[in-house]
Amino acid sequence: MPRSSDAEKVQRLNCAFELLTAGYSLAAAADALCERFTLSRRQAYRYLLEAKHLKRPATAVEATIPITIKVPPATVEKLRAYSHTSGMTMGEIVASALSAFLARTRRHG
Repeated sequence: MPRSSDAEKVQRLNCAFELLTAGYSLAAAADALCERFTLSRRQAYRYLLEAKHLKRPATAVEATIPITIKVPPATVEKLRAYSHTSGMTMGEIVASALSAFLARTRRHG
């Protein structure tokens, strides 16, 4: 069976969160998740246990595609160091920086 995408995981986690906040018992919520998403009972409980720790629904994850870029080695070292200290992936950092850059350039031209 193929692995769930990040978007599917967020959808299932949010459904589990909604069931718990609506007052469903763990057993009833697990049954609902199993039926709705064709999950095993064990997997449904995993989503429910994770959802119990949420304060609000999880944010949807946008799909990503791989690209290849060439940057100087010093830039890669700085990127890796920042990734390590910030807890963000290098892809998240680059995407954030590019989005900010592109937003600025749209305002100026």
